[in-house]
Amino acid sequence: MKVLLTHGYFLEEDAKEQRLMRPYPPLGILYLAAYLDERGIAATVFDTTFSSRAALQRHLVATRPGVVGIYTNLMTKRAVLGIVRFIRQQPALSGTRVVLGGPEVTHHAEKFLEHGADVIVVGEGEETMTELVRAWEGGSALHGVAGIVFRDGSGAVVRTPKRALLRSLDELPMPKREALDLSPYLEAWRSHHGTNAVSISTMRGCPYTCRWCSRAVYGGSYRRRSPALVVDEIALVSERYHPDSLWFVDDVFTINHRWLEELTVELERRRLRIPYECITRADRMNEHVAALLKRSGCFRVWIGAESGSQRVLDAMDRRVKVEQVGDMIRLCKRTGIGTGTFIMIGYPGETEADIQATIDHLKRSDPDQFTITVAYPIKGTPFYEEVSEDIVDERPWEETTDRDLRLRRPHSDLYYKCAVARVVNEVRSYKLAREAAGRPTWQEARHRAQALVAGAGMRAEPVLAALRGMLRRAPPAAAPPPPPPVTPVIPLRRTGPRP
Repeated sequence: MKVLLTHGYFLEEDAKEQRLMRPYPPLGILYLAAYLDERGIAATVFDTTFSSRAALQRHLVATRPGVVGIYTNLMTKRAVLGIVRFIRQQPALSGTRVVLGGPEVTHHAEKFLEHGADVIVVGEGEETMTELVRAWEGGSALHGVAGIVFRDGSGAVVRTPKRALLRSLDELPMPKREALDLSPYLEAWRSHHGTNAVSISTMRGCPYTCRWCSRAVYGGSYRRRSPALVVDEIALVSERYHPDSLWFVDDVFTINHRWLEELTVELERRRLRIPYECITRADRMNEHVAALLKRSGCFRVWIGAESGSQRVLDAMDRRVKVEQVGDMIRLCKRTGIGTGTFIMIGYPGETEADIQATIDHLKRSDPDQFTITVAYPIKGTPFYEEVSEDIVDERPWEETTDRDLRLRRPHSDLYYKCAVARVVNEVRSYKLAREAAGRPTWQEARHRAQALVAGAGMRAEPVLAALRGMLRRAPPAAAPPPPPPVTPVIPLRRTGPRP
């Protein structure tokens, strides 16, 4: 049975990423492809990132795979539904079975079945996909395959028992990077940023409890590959692709300090030093950890902040102090490591004073970079449950994602758009003014003016909201009376000779 794996992300359809141009290959399906190969199930990968829908469609019709497995996340949901719809409409693919996995499908399984999927894989996919393909090859019923959702012969939805996670990630082979062409990724990075990067995963899961974070695939687990195997992969990637840097995609890279020590020692023993960046938490950092990061090649660490308001952090169940975040950002900068942080605006209960606290926090801690987003609820998270009664979105499920959900918030979308602009421009203005040592520059003045305008927009939002409410409640204007009937003037036709 031929198995084709894909992921439905098309760079040509993502205008924002085309500006950022930081694409990474789909590690999840590369792990799955390698795992299937080891067990005698030949799996090919169609990487859609630098391809197109039309090219994928032609490939499907030409190869007629027995099984198409599609990784599905929040960003790719609509594209994946389009792929499933195409498969269902093609007579040549009438025998193709469609399997969906990934974080987006867990809490929307029945919806994806309604839109054409045959099986939904819930949780970790390697063992489940292996058993699923073997069941189909052997003509067995699917009821014995743990971790799936499907419809039986009567059309009833069947959810099999939850599958246990892999006990050791060392059971996993290295991801099958050779299944796709990595050169477009490397070239995209180098042409836009001067250097490139290859992504590596060393762990799965996260044991922390942030209320907005999805745990749809790995739950609250924490499992890690041994340092020696990670260094084996780093050595292979270095030899095969010669990347300028590595990006560790782990949720909390420094969660285990002993593991980090062993990784650092193993890298030094093999004389491997490739610059890398990673993500962590302030409470898993200290001077010793910062020194280990520097020794092992870390050039940038992203330390989650989310807010500069302790009240908001507590509401998020972040279990970290604002002061810790600032201290660790400054520590890393003193150690010679670049820093980044993440900011979230619009969490329930946040006030303008909390937003100002976030601005003050960014000025004090002074990260080299920060990203900012407006909070949105992902189904299955505590945040979603908290605001579920405030969801007022009436658009069809298949046309939206959780990111598009409309909420009954204390402020309008315009307010949060202005809030984001205010944070970004006020912090940039502050940095530029400091760098210029008090000398006025037009860049600093521009950002300061934009921050003032954004702040004015936030303050004016209640007035605008009231006006919108008045317009919605106002009775419709009476239609003007119809004009009186007009009798057409028809010129007389001459019948005699002209004068």
